[in-house]
Amino acid sequence: MQAQKSINLEELSDLCTPWCIHLVGTLRIAEHIAAGTNEINDLASAAECDAYALHNVLGHLVDKGIFEETGPGVFALNEVSEGLLDPSRRPDLNGIGGRMAYAWGTLPTYVRTGNSGYHELFGRPFWEDLAANPEVAESFDALMGPAGHGTPDPDFPISGGWESIKTVVDVGGGTGAMLAEILRKRPEIHGTLVDLPGTVARSGEIFQAAGVAERVTTVGQSFFDPLPAGADLYLLKKVLGNWPDQETTAILRRCAEAARPNGRIVILGGVTADDVSHKLTIDKVLLGGKTNTLSEFLVMAGDAGLEVTSAEYEPSGQFVVECRPV
Repeated sequence: MQAQKSINLEELSDLCTPWCIHLVGTLRIAEHIAAGTNEINDLASAAECDAYALHNVLGHLVDKGIFEETGPGVFALNEVSEGLLDPSRRPDLNGIGGRMAYAWGTLPTYVRTGNSGYHELFGRPFWEDLAANPEVAESFDALMGPAGHGTPDPDFPISGGWESIKTVVDVGGGTGAMLAEILRKRPEIHGTLVDLPGTVARSGEIFQAAGVAERVTTVGQSFFDPLPAGADLYLLKKVLGNWPDQETTAILRRCAEAARPNGRIVILGGVTADDVSHKLTIDKVLLGGKTNTLSEFLVMAGDAGLEVTSAEYEPSGQFVVECRPV
């Protein structure tokens, strides 16, 4: 019998370590050390902060095995802290990473009400805050795109195969990473990217790099407004889980309207098999969104004028749901 792993409640509830990691990431301490600045006063000068306070932070992280103190006030990178040199892994409190970190302080509101408390901390709901702060919005788009999440896999299954698909609308598709890969792999398809104006404005570089720009139309709008009609496939990738049930139904209704009479809607994310356990994720805290079981989704899809035609796991383990307008 395997021995039960010891669980240290104090370590699990420690907020000091993650905040210290976010701070040294924001101050680019690992980069300064890698460039040869390793003495505490020089590090503090380079990072424009207080030497004594920074020494306390680094001392704590040394105890946690994240840096090494090779002499009094002299610091070096180790295998763990070298990870902070990777921009895709480095925390940064100045961009979307900061919004996500601070948002955990609104967890009590989320648990008490089921709604996001983001506005309590930042003065506006999440999407309105991004619209009011273009720099944060840009860092969010980067996180959602290839730089943050890597190149998406366009090989999700659809009933009957891809041969009959000539037009795809990526609804809420961010800066177009998934649509670019779909079009790159299938040169017979034309695509439309729908997202907010500031986001689709940043999609050009991704489409150009994929060599598909001439087969893409971008539409800067809310997906709560009428969508471009008549496409063969409407894709909702990691969209539905960002919204409560009422808004999810509204998005599905817009897709149903646009897809009539013969289009289909494919959903990646936001719906799970009935036997999948609930888990807390940062998007639920930021947005008050809800991941629905298939049984719950069937009701909302029906209310939106859709019928579910298939629901299955793809080889990667992702749950794919396909719908058609009634």
